[in-house]
Amino acid sequence: MTVAQAVSALTFRPMLASDVDEVLALEESVYPYPWSRANFTDSLASGYDAWLLRDTEGALVGYFLIMCAVDEAHLLNVAVAAPWQGQGIGRHLLDKIAACARGRGMESILLEVRPSNERALKIYERYGYATIGRRRSYYPANGGREDAIVMRYTL
Repeated sequence: MTVAQAVSALTFRPMLASDVDEVLALEESVYPYPWSRANFTDSLASGYDAWLLRDTEGALVGYFLIMCAVDEAHLLNVAVAAPWQGQGIGRHLLDKIAACARGRGMESILLEVRPSNERALKIYERYGYATIGRRRSYYPANGGREDAIVMRYTL
């Protein structure tokens, strides 16, 4: 099976509260400063769009959460399981994120990303996100804080 065939065989479904343990495990495996269980459960309770991406055997490949307000979606969190990284899954998730935002009548998508997360920055830039600002000392980091690069994608 080619990478394109493998990606096309993946399926999206809404994230449920019963998925949080599995999502949290993926989150903790890929991020040095992961979201907490409460971040996920509060987002679901608030009604944010939250989606899972699974392979044909049901294994979790990735997920995202977006919050829609007025005319802009805010990408709160997105992750790809380590074994699937570098295979186009990030772009596949961004396609679904854009489709969800368009479906809700949004005009753009906003996100924050660490400057140290060069891989994500490159994916966002290739997709068409533009840097629009910087939030100083936004993220926790070893021995202090790290800025956030603010990016926007126009739908």
